[in-house]
Amino acid sequence: MAETVLENSAAKAGGSDDSHYVIPPPALPALPVRGSDRRFPIHRIYCVGRNYAAHAIEMGHDPDREPPFFFQKNPDTVVGDGETIPYPDKTGDVHHEVELVVALSAGGKDIPVERALSHVYGYAVGLDLTRRDLQGEAKKMGRPWEVGKAFDFSAPCSEVVPAADIGHPGRGAIWLEVGNERRQDGDLEQMIWKVPEVIATLSGLFTLAPGDLIYSGTPAGVGAVERGDRLHGAVAGVGEITIQVA
Repeated sequence: MAETVLENSAAKAGGSDDSHYVIPPPALPALPVRGSDRRFPIHRIYCVGRNYAAHAIEMGHDPDREPPFFFQKNPDTVVGDGETIPYPDKTGDVHHEVELVVALSAGGKDIPVERALSHVYGYAVGLDLTRRDLQGEAKKMGRPWEVGKAFDFSAPCSEVVPAADIGHPGRGAIWLEVGNERRQDGDLEQMIWKVPEVIATLSGLFTLAPGDLIYSGTPAGVGAVERGDRLHGAVAGVGEITIQVA
C-alpha cells in the first residue's frame, strides 16, 4: 500500500507503543485533507452498487428504483492520488469506475434522511477498480464479491475536501479519462439514490462510524484497464484523481 495513505502503528494504537501487542499493530489508513496538515482516518469502506440508471442498463440490469445494495472494500485497499499501482493478479479484465466518495465525521444507527448530511465531513473522488471476470464468476456461483472488489489497491481516492468549504454537491459533472480517451461522463444528479438516502439506508444495515467512506456509485462507460494506462477522474467542485497502472 502506498505510504501516502498510511499512518504509523503508534497512531493506530492511540499513541501507545508496540509493546502492548503480540505483533506490531497495523498502520491506520488515512487520507490527506485539503487545506490542512491533519488527515482523515479511514474506518470502513462501503460501496453502492448500480446507483446510476445508465450504468445499471450497461451491466444488464433494470434501472428501476429498487432498494440500494452495498458491498465493502477493506480500508487498506485505499491508495492515494498520483500513485502507481500494479495490475491486479489473477485477472485479465480489470474495470474502472469513477465515483463521488462521501467521508463521514459522525455515525449512528437509523439516521433520518433529513439529518444525514450533518454526518458528512467532506467529499473526495474515488475509483472502484473491479476484477470483472472474477466478480462475474462469483455472481454465477452465488458467491460473495470480495475477490472481484476488495483486492489490493482497488480503492484509489483523492484528498478529502471539507463540506464546510464546498457544501454538499448534488449535481455536477463526474468523468473519467483513460489516457486521452473520455470513457465515463455523467452528472451527480443522475444518481438513483442521493447521498442522504444512501446514508439513511446504510445506517439501517450497519452502525456507521466516524471515518467511514461511502463510494456512491458510478456512471455509465465502465471499461477495461490495461497495463500502462493512466486513469484521470474528476468530480466538479470536489477534485480530481490520477492513477498510473504499472
